[in-house]
Amino acid sequence: MASVAEREDTRRRPQFGPVKTLGLALGVVVGAIVLFLLFARVVGFNPGIETPGLWLRGELVTEPVTDWTPYEKLQPTAIQSRLWFAPFIAHSVITARWHYKGRLYISSGYAAGVQMPDARLWNRNVLADPHVRIRLGNKLFDTKFVYVTDPIEHEEVMHAAVAVVGALFWAPGLHFPMWRVEPLP
Repeated sequence: MASVAEREDTRRRPQFGPVKTLGLALGVVVGAIVLFLLFARVVGFNPGIETPGLWLRGELVTEPVTDWTPYEKLQPTAIQSRLWFAPFIAHSVITARWHYKGRLYISSGYAAGVQMPDARLWNRNVLADPHVRIRLGNKLFDTKFVYVTDPIEHEEVMHAAVAVVGALFWAPGLHFPMWRVEPLP
């Protein structure tokens, strides 16, 4: 038989049922996610070669850029878009860029049969909101992406890219949707 002290001890301890325990666990998980996002927003979370990131870190250039030629040698190239389903969260990736006649173009390769934006989250994000932050080297630029629909402009940029880097990886049906980078007004 339990002593009076043992019975009083069990009465003082809170008894959580399964619903309260689940609620507490969800609260802890949501709190941890919010803390991580706040931390990433403050200090940045750059993407890796094969992994996406969140907010980019670097030195913000505030003057609008109309000639991208001086920035051709800066590497790597990363872009930061906003998630189309949660625009308060940034999504950043390292991607390819091309310079042509002082303009900057961003593209990504798509396999045969895959339509833009199905294979790239950042393309879907840019379609939802074309305001994109670019990092060239350690410099950050706030820009607007304009989808290149002119086949002549697209072909000229691709020819210029091949002239600079040599033959690109080609597979049957491989195509490169392209965005032209414009300064913000």
